[in-house]
Amino acid sequence: MPNGQVEIIKTLEDHERRLSKLEHLLQTKVKSVTSKQTVKDFIQSKCPGDDLQKTLAIGYYLETYEDFEAFNATDLAKGFRDARVPPPGNINDKVNKLKKKDYLMNAGKKIDEKSAWVLTAEGQKFVEDGFQTKE
Repeated sequence: MPNGQVEIIKTLEDHERRLSKLEHLLQTKVKSVTSKQTVKDFIQSKCPGDDLQKTLAIGYYLETYEDFEAFNATDLAKGFRDARVPPPGNINDKVNKLKKKDYLMNAGKKIDEKSAWVLTAEGQKFVEDGFQTKE
């Protein structure tokens, strides 16, 4: 085979290899964008046992998957609805109980003129560990 044809074949093979890599990368990106975990899926995966754990799990989801810096009672209520889980009668009561357990704390600001909260490191760990009680 003449030298020019060998170079053309090598170039074509290189282009084919690079295109395959790009196609694979594109498919991976599309998969990750379309497979974002929903709050419903997250709640089901964590199996919270009661309304306190559900409230904490929704707060964790908002911070981790929705990039909320802080959340308020309205955000939590929407999270319950989006998860298709009946919200507790008094979300603020659940929040206060979670604060007493050191799983939530005040965010130091208000959102829509309502108190806002964030998970503490202990609260994050409690959710990540599948709601194993602290020692």
